[in-house]
Amino acid sequence: MERIRLAEDLTFSRVIHGLWRLAEWNYSKEEILQLIEFCIEQGITTFDHADIYGGYTCEALFGEALALKPELHDQIEIVTKCGIKLVAKNRPEHRLKHYDTSRQHIIESVHQSLKNFQTEYIDVLLIHRPDPFMNPEEVAEAFTQLKREGKVRYFGVSNFKRSQFNMLQSYLDFPLVTNQIEVSAYNLENIEDGTLDLCQEKRIPPMAWSPLAGGKIFTADDEKAIRLRNTLEKVKEELNATNIDEVLYAWLLVHPARIMPIVGSGKKERILSAIRALELSMDRQQWFDILHSSMGHEVP
Repeated sequence: MERIRLAEDLTFSRVIHGLWRLAEWNYSKEEILQLIEFCIEQGITTFDHADIYGGYTCEALFGEALALKPELHDQIEIVTKCGIKLVAKNRPEHRLKHYDTSRQHIIESVHQSLKNFQTEYIDVLLIHRPDPFMNPEEVAEAFTQLKREGKVRYFGVSNFKRSQFNMLQSYLDFPLVTNQIEVSAYNLENIEDGTLDLCQEKRIPPMAWSPLAGGKIFTADDEKAIRLRNTLEKVKEELNATNIDEVLYAWLLVHPARIMPIVGSGKKERILSAIRALELSMDRQQWFDILHSSMGHEVP
């Protein structure tokens, strides 16, 4: 599989596996390990987590499975996030959902993630959401300490807009290596508002969450979803693709920003759809045909 370079000594698999719903799959440790090995066999070596996933349980589930075969640690890249505090039964001190990007919380979150993953370092740590109460000096201090101690190799952000990204970057002595954003043929916000442009300007490949728009394109009955489905079916036939999942992934993969879609499914066939999309040769007119269907009109 194609590799995307984020730093001199860091590459990600072009397709990333997301573990947001890992707790919902009710897999045993052995089954999770089999899924990890399946991904590696297909060339997917980058795994996306966050401390809050599964009500603060998914990191540990993944770590317990990985502990069954610890040599796999050297074959994968672990991404995780912090900064959101959820109300959860195992976090009784949280009275309401809020953000915390304080130096103390970032460092404590990383220590807990390392314990959960049963590893000595995290490849990339992301701030999960822009924090309106962020003190960028504290974030920079936490990042610098974690990097110096070898607990986190690289840092990035998630869901940051241009001004938020540039503000945090201005406090750091090293570059943020990615911005994980929501982007799909259905959700164009980060294309239209310049967030994707910023990634290209900074030469940072973005990670794309919800590349299938959370399934809306397959199930929603709004006018936009119907338009898109019809066009995707047409392009599917033109490309001789198996299903419209592949076309949705291909629409992102062909973009020059080097978008890395996150596949958040525990089903092997769903994962293979994203991999097959790498082989599709979508041309510029097909790409714009899908864009027009999403916008509801042609480009000016």
